[in-house]
Amino acid sequence: MTIGDETTVIGTGEVASDEPDAVPRLHFTASASPQALTALNSLSARYGNCPPEQAEIIVALGGDGFMLETMHRFMQTGAPIFGMNQGSVGFLMNPYHEDDLHDTLAKAVEVELHPLKMISTCDNGSVVEGLAFNEVSLLRQGRQAAKVRIVVDGVVRLEELSCDGVLVATPAGSTAYNLSAHGPIIPLDARLLALTPVSPFRPRRWRGALLPATSKIAIEVLERQKRPVSAAADHAEAQDVNTVEIFEDKSTSIRLLYEAELGLAERILTEQFSV
Repeated sequence: MTIGDETTVIGTGEVASDEPDAVPRLHFTASASPQALTALNSLSARYGNCPPEQAEIIVALGGDGFMLETMHRFMQTGAPIFGMNQGSVGFLMNPYHEDDLHDTLAKAVEVELHPLKMISTCDNGSVVEGLAFNEVSLLRQGRQAAKVRIVVDGVVRLEELSCDGVLVATPAGSTAYNLSAHGPIIPLDARLLALTPVSPFRPRRWRGALLPATSKIAIEVLERQKRPVSAAADHAEAQDVNTVEIFEDKSTSIRLLYEAELGLAERILTEQFSV
């Protein structure tokens, strides 16, 4: 069965979870790459593949982009997600291996993440909302630099920023686009957000800020007709935005599973010492 760019093989061999020594029901899902599809078929044949609505654990096979897609798709199920790298980067993924998967899952460490909520008001009056586990980013749409005003908890902190864009990143997303834009890496339990400019032009010396995770950030686009700006929250996008509100959505969460010695917190901490 194919859904979007995801291919899912439905197999048999499920074990009822109410048995005393039962193993968890697994749903395997994979990106469209040949490598991921081969892994999907192999794991499904070995461990069975139950429908996602019956699964106790979702196993995602692909790269970081596919992991984000899987997180959004299965967020409402409440099932934790265990990713195995069959892509190019795999920072959010565990190493791929087929042996002893049930034992690996039984020993896995759980991490709970809350996404950022983006509420974008566009020039045509429409409102676009989205959730982001990595970052909410605003980028110029045209040849001229964007001009924005930054307001934090109702206080204007930067009257005018001329730049290619600006983003707000979670700790989990601080090693992604945020790091490429020279933003800080944030430890997973730091309860902070990174506010990072993309190619700032004026003021030249401003390199961003670290904000409490409870902050409510509003970014107002200036000279909108001359300098249009788009906004994106992971996969949700808005064009010609007027204002964008960003805050942590505590009512929504996702659970990720990692091998004990390769937890997400440890990966983020280790990334700070990479050379």
